Amino acid sequence: MSISPDKDSGKYSDKYSDKYQVLKQVFGYDGFRPGQEALIDSILEGRDTLGIMPTGAGKSMIYQIPALLMEGITLVVSPLISLMKDQVEGLNQAGVHAAYLNSSLTAGQYFKALEYARGGRYPIIYVAPERLLTDSFLSFAMEARIAMVAVDEAHCVSQWGQDFRPGYLRITEFIDRLPVRPVVSAFTATATAQVRDDMIKILRLQNPAVTTTGFDRSNLYFGVMAPKDRYGAVRNYLETHPGSSGIVYCLTRKNVEEVCERLRADGFSATRYHAGLSDEERRRNQEDFLYDRARIMVASNAFGMGIDKSNVRFVLHYGMPKNLESYYQEAGRAGRDGEPAECILYYSGQDVITNQFFIDNNQDNQELDEKTRELVRQRDRERLRRMTFYCFTNECLREYILRYFGEYGSNYCGSCQNCMTQFETVDVTAEARALAGCVAACRKRYGVNVILDTVHGAKTAKIRQYRMEENPQYGVLAKTPLFRLRQIMNELMLREYLTVTSDEYAIVRLTEKTAVLLDEEQLAAHGPVTMKMAKEQEKAPGGSKETRGSRKKLKTAGSVVLTEEEEQLFERLRSLRAELAREEKVPPYIVFSDKTLVFMCRQRPKTLEEMLEVPGIGGHKLEKYGRRFLEELCRRP
Repeated sequence: MSISPDKDSGKYSDKYSDKYQVLKQVFGYDGFRPGQEALIDSILEGRDTLGIMPTGAGKSMIYQIPALLMEGITLVVSPLISLMKDQVEGLNQAGVHAAYLNSSLTAGQYFKALEYARGGRYPIIYVAPERLLTDSFLSFAMEARIAMVAVDEAHCVSQWGQDFRPGYLRITEFIDRLPVRPVVSAFTATATAQVRDDMIKILRLQNPAVTTTGFDRSNLYFGVMAPKDRYGAVRNYLETHPGSSGIVYCLTRKNVEEVCERLRADGFSATRYHAGLSDEERRRNQEDFLYDRARIMVASNAFGMGIDKSNVRFVLHYGMPKNLESYYQEAGRAGRDGEPAECILYYSGQDVITNQFFIDNNQDNQELDEKTRELVRQRDRERLRRMTFYCFTNECLREYILRYFGEYGSNYCGSCQNCMTQFETVDVTAEARALAGCVAACRKRYGVNVILDTVHGAKTAKIRQYRMEENPQYGVLAKTPLFRLRQIMNELMLREYLTVTSDEYAIVRLTEKTAVLLDEEQLAAHGPVTMKMAKEQEKAPGGSKETRGSRKKLKTAGSVVLTEEEEQLFERLRSLRAELAREEKVPPYIVFSDKTLVFMCRQRPKTLEEMLEVPGIGGHKLEKYGRRFLEELCRRP
């Protein structure tokens, strides 16, 4: 981190007349994205503010722009070192002096940064929540003029959120100790209604302006696959997307190690990240990914919060996360530049067992009493159930996610795997009755696999041990493929005709709706049980239907299509960007995003003035990089 600012350290509030000037001169944009302006206005009016906006919607700009117009310092409470470092580097590149205060600094660096902060050098300071109430920081804060406290990743205050962090509960204690209460703003990308209410209550936001721009990321393609060979499916995907940068998320450290090792052996540019590595290796591997030295990051869920790498073109999940909040947050690290990107989940039934183990053995909430911890575990089990249903559903995947967060649409997006799959409606009444009858006859004592093996007529040791061959439904569905029976069982659970207990044994149980299947009169009144099933299609060369469909989506959905000449120019600009990034010791996307390079290729600016019309180029970046890029744009290949 560069603690020492340039000599020009006058008050930023004297440099800029309004938000539009900051937007253009600092960040290089002519207009605000949806939701940004209203939230910025509420902050500038001195009002507490809560912004719930999807990843890539520009949340950080909402507190950064007011910070350059307000008298005083904006403190940004941020949960991760990597997030702070990324944001500070971006601001420094845009000509704004900023600093972060966290455990990555030496004592000398920390106190030097506080010295500069006391001198008014930084309009924005990022700080870890655990540092707020330390004596040294409190001493500084009590003397400084704190204009705003901005809480990033604010869902961390809620024990019902997926990243609950007890240190966030002390933010209000810090604010209460300040001589004058500052404006308090809070931001997150993923929050259910309960988490939203928690953020307002726990942070004690006063009559806040609340803006929710919606959770939809229209540039993302969603798909779910259940391949017999997960690694083979991932390898096939990477082979058909050469040169693209992306993340492969794994459930366990062991998976991370295995997948990364196999990818390297197969010739892929991959690195790894999980909590079992040393701090130094995590830092080095993360930088290799951010600086494009490694194209693929294989990681546990310890990686990624706040990572602003804009050119991530895919996020593959090598296993199902434990809840939709985590999945959507991790998937949302793709396509932050607004360009098409793919999010594919490779599911296995073992994922449910693994996540159930994580929930039952969770040690993150030791500060809570046992009764509350059990409530959290129950909530986590229900969220796991909803996540599992995402992997089963034949409905629109995007709509399923949005409904979870309280948004409702047409149930057809046209750009997820299910919407791009041809389905047919199938009568499964007989199969549904057999499965329900099997559960009832065995007195609700067994799990899904035993029930399926029973109706399929399996002759396994477990079936004999449990004497399930005596069940009246034994073998009645022997001619139905097992994978089809599992689809029907999943559908019955999705529609709550059956349910599964949330304890470690996951026993199949009846529900109130089961009577519709077991009682002939009720069934006659209800009508047949039908479900959507994918039509069997002949496989074409070049990969699965899901892969082929998503590749087509990448090329056509809202993306600027470059000519062959423009593609060549784009690669030259990328090489120049990489060279400048090495000189500056920053990730390439901090210099300019891929999207900005694409606009350069299309607009072909011939002067520095024309280059200012390219989105993402502000005055400071123009001064630093403008001439070098202009020379490349005007050079004949």
